[in-house]
Amino acid sequence: MIQRSDIIWLGVASGVIGSLVGGMMLGIGLDLLVSGEPHGWLLLLPGAPVSAIPGWLLARRLARQM
Repeated sequence: MIQRSDIIWLGVASGVIGSLVGGMMLGIGLDLLVSGEPHGWLLLLPGAPVSAIPGWLLARRLARQM
């Protein structure tokens, strides 16, 4: 049975991991763009959608426990 603490942990963990992953991609991509490297867009644009993947994986693991 999934408890309330499991759902709270899922939210906190996915928020922290997603912020780290997305923030690093956005930061590195923006740094590359500012320094004149056009390939920085390859990190900058998918930064936000990729940051949702860790939360999605954690939610799938929690749903499997049901």
